Amino acid sequence: MEKVQGEMEIERWERSEEISDAEKKVIQETWSRVYANCEDVGVSILIRFFVNFPSAKQYFSQFKHMDDTLEMERSLQLRKHAQRVMGAINTVVENLDDPEKVSSVLALKLTGVMLEVIAEAYGNDFTPEAHGAWTKMRTLIYTHVTAAYKEAGWVSYPSATL
Repeated sequence: MEKVQGEMEIERWERSEEISDAEKKVIQETWSRVYANCEDVGVSILIRFFVNFPSAKQYFSQFKHMDDTLEMERSLQLRKHAQRVMGAINTVVENLDDPEKVSSVLALKLTGVMLEVIAEAYGNDFTPEAHGAWTKMRTLIYTHVTAAYKEAGWVSYPSATL
């Protein structure tokens, strides 16, 4: 990860090095302790994210008017979202030896969250026709994300189907 200077410091993810088997083991061992308290940790992560990047809240209709961290912490919707995020991360961590599964999970979660945000923010415009079109777009994004993982050498066998 690299920080890009500008009006505001922006962190940009760079293609990472391959994770060694020893590092995978360390990640999985520490994650098992973190995941044992997944709801509270997930809520803390989301709160920190929204505190550090308040403009991100605009994409979440149920959180965008929350400025008080205590209110966020008590929000049932935020807790449910935190559980979904932590569940996705857990799937990735559990499957570090299966890059195909990791790329599939990341692509599907990314596009799934994208559809949720669009539907919430633009509910009146998100007709059944628009939903169908965006579902096709989701498939296209999934295909491109998994292709990028293959090109980077992170996935070396055929992609799973949706």
